[in-house]
Amino acid sequence: MADSTRPYDVVLFGATGFTGGLTADYLAANAPAGLRWALAGRNEHKLAAVRDHLVAANPANPALADLPLLVADAADADALAEVVATTKVVATTVGPYVEFGGPLVAACANAGTDYVDLTGEPEFVDRTYVEHNAAAEGSGARLVHSCGFDSIPHDLGAYFTIKELAKEVGGEITTPVTMRGVVRAGAGFSGGTFHSALTAFSRARQMKEASTARRRLEPRPEGRRSRAVAGRPRRDHDLGYWLLPLPTIDPFVVARSGAHLPAYGPAFSYSHFAGTKTLRYAAGGAAGVTGLTLAAQVPPLRNALLKRVPQGEGPSPSRREKSWFTVDFVAETAGAKVRTRVSGGDPGYTETAKMLAESALCLALDENPNVAGQVTTATAMGDALLVRLQRAGIAFERR
Repeated sequence: MADSTRPYDVVLFGATGFTGGLTADYLAANAPAGLRWALAGRNEHKLAAVRDHLVAANPANPALADLPLLVADAADADALAEVVATTKVVATTVGPYVEFGGPLVAACANAGTDYVDLTGEPEFVDRTYVEHNAAAEGSGARLVHSCGFDSIPHDLGAYFTIKELAKEVGGEITTPVTMRGVVRAGAGFSGGTFHSALTAFSRARQMKEASTARRRLEPRPEGRRSRAVAGRPRRDHDLGYWLLPLPTIDPFVVARSGAHLPAYGPAFSYSHFAGTKTLRYAAGGAAGVTGLTLAAQVPPLRNALLKRVPQGEGPSPSRREKSWFTVDFVAETAGAKVRTRVSGGDPGYTETAKMLAESALCLALDENPNVAGQVTTATAMGDALLVRLQRAGIAFERR
């Protein structure tokens, strides 16, 4: 794993953006005493302004005035290599990742530096596996994507649910498991999220090519199987919601954890949905996703939409304070069924910043499984991150 003699434990890229600023706020207020961390980005003046804000917001922590600032452009491979060689873990909020993320992942994979991000872009994750997994396995780096609302509540929620199902059956799970996750939320979104989503919608061909390349290369578990299964719209009689299948990265992340971890049983399948109380809202949600997907295919329309929602902006503090999310899970195996729930506050920003920061701290400071390469949050951190998030106020509970 990363060299403990490096001068920093965590380096945060993207602190001058909306979610990056929230992540810096969280680290400044909640990082353990003695954490060696730094801010990195391409504009030293803007980084200094972030540091000044942190100092003003945390008067009890005067050491923040000396927080190091590391200057590196996301496209400058040599500068990135210098930065990642100084730290155990890099956390980055700089997206869309398919446009800006590749050189930083490459630098971390080559240097043996652990990496966490917030991507919900399947193409980026698959290309990272194809291009950098082997180097990361060789160097010992853990490349952990999707460490925000995409996909920690779903990945660790499924992991928690498997642990509860094992208790229900009295030990090891030896029969096939089916699981569904159902997301509900009341929250706003930022320009960065909108840009990432619209970019992904516009790249269906490239996304398929990346997925195919990964499938050709990635080994499958021996004697077991794990897969994401497309669900169908329907009424869920266990939860009382109308279900709308969600075309997100989350089910693929959960299925990869199922493939890596034998605790998920000999055959694991996962389906992922949005839940609504009425059929009318389910139909409206489907129409909205379809409309954005179609708009993303027309460059002038896509560009007009992107200009209307600029990056670097997001919901106000008062809006975030009122925001919430739940993810309900139902898991079944022979003779047993369990229900669990993950819940918290503002999913896209306040809780996402918390999840990213705690993931970085977990990799830098905690005892974790001995793995390397591109791995999921459940595979890389599992119980240690689960405990961290529960202590930070995100609820994981049996229903």
